[in-house]
Amino acid sequence: MRSRTYLIVVAVASLLAVSAQAQAQEKRKCATPPAECERIIRQMLSGRRYLGMQLQELNPGLSVKSVVEDGPADRYDMRPGDRLMAVNGKSTREATIQDFKQILGQAKETGRLWIIVQRGGILKKIELRMEPYSKAQIDKIVAQHMAQAHNIAAAPAQP
Repeated sequence: MRSRTYLIVVAVASLLAVSAQAQAQEKRKCATPPAECERIIRQMLSGRRYLGMQLQELNPGLSVKSVVEDGPADRYDMRPGDRLMAVNGKSTREATIQDFKQILGQAKETGRLWIIVQRGGILKKIELRMEPYSKAQIDKIVAQHMAQAHNIAAAPAQP
């Protein structure tokens, strides 16, 4: 009798766990209709400038985690692993990503950045300019959102 009660308790607990997990996944999905999402994303990114690199926080400081192929950072020779030492004359040796965002905000007018990186123990000055997202990049971002948040697969590329 005890083992049957135990099995029932385990089964109910398992069902509750599965139900909670399914509800959590449903909450992560976008509630906005797909067509509206696409319109909002395209409007938000159209004309907006970007660098094309992802940073990571070190303890202390920042380094380049990844670089978007053919993006501004890639064209101006930023590489994963580069440690940011200074941006536009401001030290980033102990900076956070939030500090970097503030520096970007200050450079919004011109979109120009002068970055000193440490690469392989050598300091290198890189001058780059934020550029607008291309149509292809916006299409890719929209497709990623549609796949992840709306379970809509991207249409195959037309020849």
